[in-house]
Amino acid sequence: MWQKQLKIALVGSIYQGQMADVVQRLFDAASIYNAKFVIPDTFYNFLRDSLCVNIPQCEIFSGNDFEADVIVCIGGDGTFLSAASRVGNKQIPILGINTGRLGFLASFSPDDVEDAVACICNGSYSVEERSVLSLSCDDFELGGYPYALNEIAILKHDIASMISIHTCIDGEYLTTYQADGLIVGTPTGSTAYSLSVGGPIIVPQSDTVSLTPVAPHSLNMRPIVLCDTAEIELCVESRSHNFLISVDGRSKSYPENIHLRIRKADYAVKVITRPKESFFSTLREKMMWGADNRQK
Repeated sequence: MWQKQLKIALVGSIYQGQMADVVQRLFDAASIYNAKFVIPDTFYNFLRDSLCVNIPQCEIFSGNDFEADVIVCIGGDGTFLSAASRVGNKQIPILGINTGRLGFLASFSPDDVEDAVACICNGSYSVEERSVLSLSCDDFELGGYPYALNEIAILKHDIASMISIHTCIDGEYLTTYQADGLIVGTPTGSTAYSLSVGGPIIVPQSDTVSLTPVAPHSLNMRPIVLCDTAEIELCVESRSHNFLISVDGRSKSYPENIHLRIRKADYAVKVITRPKESFFSTLREKMMWGADNRQK
């Protein structure tokens, strides 16, 4: 029996029009446990006006000004990353219900909504702490939220030629990447953008960070894995005199020759998983890792 009224922050994608049934079932299941909801204003308006969901009495908030015991995220991996940035260092565990395509970060499917609610209301779930990257700059004010659960990518502009990325680790020169970009990824992000350009798959609890070049000009430029205690310093040169920084997909243009620092953040993101769920089973089931089409 629960000892207090559970407060659930509900966030989701406002670009998916097929989630009405999932959300309504979530509300219905939570009512059995007398759970209370807090919902961001944009998602609340989407549920009310576009999906015509019967929303129970709840608190509505804007921005990141909210408190909750747990956050439920409905959508794909992009929505999950957005939820992680909204949570920040609040240490609120996040449960993902995948209504997107791959949904690698979400442990629950739409068919599991009732089970997901039971898990969080009964406390019968596991929590994994996922490391976060922090981005800073000594000589330029960076805009946006400078923390990434997946990766921080340094990229050329679409129409520009490749860029030069001078890279130092803990003050020691490593190399200059001549490439379309460089992805600095967490273990969580190793199955995202980094993997698509040839980066390694890394177990989430490995305390590492990876550097993966994007379309490097040299064939001997390979990904490298570092301890996550390392401080990574980057300085970019570009013929167009600017470049892009993408923090978990949130991109912005910056001038060349600014000095960037990337290090492990002083907080972790808590991700709710099913009891006894493993990273390797998720690899096999969602990414078809190791699948052999010759086997029947």
